[in-house]
Amino acid sequence: MFVPFSWQRVLWRVALVYSPLFVLGMFTGYTLEMCLLAAVIHIVWMYTQQHKLLDWLYNQRKLSPPHGSGSWEPVFHGIYNMLKRRLGRERELAQLMKYFRLGAEALPDAIVVINQDGAILWCNQLAQGMLGLKWPADAGQHLTNLVRTPKFVNYLRKARFDQPLEIISPVQSNVWLEFRAMPYSQQQLLLVIRDVSQLRKLEKMRKRFVSNVSHELRTPLTVMRGYLEMLDQDEVDPMIWGKARNTMLDQSSRMENLVNQLLTLAKIESASVEDNRETINFSSMVGNLEAEVTGLAKGKQLSFSFDIAPDIEIKGDREQLRSACGNLVSNAIKYCGQPGEIHVSLSLIPQGALFLVKDSGPGIERKHLQRLTERFYRVDKARSRDTGGAGLGLSIVKHALQHHDSQLKIKSSVSKGSTFSFIIPRKLFIQQ
Repeated sequence: MFVPFSWQRVLWRVALVYSPLFVLGMFTGYTLEMCLLAAVIHIVWMYTQQHKLLDWLYNQRKLSPPHGSGSWEPVFHGIYNMLKRRLGRERELAQLMKYFRLGAEALPDAIVVINQDGAILWCNQLAQGMLGLKWPADAGQHLTNLVRTPKFVNYLRKARFDQPLEIISPVQSNVWLEFRAMPYSQQQLLLVIRDVSQLRKLEKMRKRFVSNVSHELRTPLTVMRGYLEMLDQDEVDPMIWGKARNTMLDQSSRMENLVNQLLTLAKIESASVEDNRETINFSSMVGNLEAEVTGLAKGKQLSFSFDIAPDIEIKGDREQLRSACGNLVSNAIKYCGQPGEIHVSLSLIPQGALFLVKDSGPGIERKHLQRLTERFYRVDKARSRDTGGAGLGLSIVKHALQHHDSQLKIKSSVSKGSTFSFIIPRKLFIQQ
């Protein structure tokens, strides 16, 4: 059992070593020599204990101390207790570091910790993907040697971190990154990096949307204002008035159509996918389009054919599906060449219900197909303006179909016509 250090005990042990040899020296007449021998024995014992201590500290791998004797026993146990406390603190620190790194890895943002010189101290997995870093190979590397964008280098050099910095990713040219820098300690800096490509895209879309709406409304308003200013005159030719009236009616109808399409698109985008599910006789809905095409195609040399499978019932939003199907048929009527043919069909296939609209129109170039569902995108702006199109119809179709786990398919060849189709999946069918 370990006994705490005591000076009294040390003195007794020294006396026990020296006293026998001192007494023996007095009897033999070699007192000084015997005292010297006792000192040599004491020194050898001390160095033996010291050797045990050094061997334990530097050579042995075990934590438990060697057996010490005399005054060295509390030294061994003292060092042992100090090592145990140190190892305990190291385990706690390692656990804290583990939790910190797990938390940093779970964040949706990239994290890089650098010192005041810009050397990398740590980074998470997202930072490695966004910035092209390699951990731990890049530990100690200067971040500006790996991210060499001049704006970023100046951002760190000036140390003005009140505003974030946006730059293009050094590894992906189509990705925009936002950097926020915060003092992490007295001599460290925490960089939080996030992908803002989608936000920039949405902002660009918003600006383009406002610009397009403004442009679409400006033209009819300018026409109407011009005629109204002309009507301020005292005498107006009845023929001019008739033309002005018809033109203003056309332009007001165009604006009303644009506003209605915008409201429809906003309503579809904000609608809940599940809340508006109702039982729909899809066959009957498509069949009703056959009665409506006569009015839409009035005065045009178009022939129609309908092939509708009976009794297809699904769960969905009636208004959204009606809008989607109606827009596809309406577009075919608007842009099909004359004389022309339009075929509308609804059929059952293994994947579900296939709705298809095929026309014999002039077709669409391949470069336009990917962008047809964008808001206000039109292949031929002059032609769309003549037909009253605002470029919102296919965007409405796209969003309506997304609410029904479907997507619009477009096939078209120049001078060979176009085919627009979508499939309502079988999981939305009413089980009979």
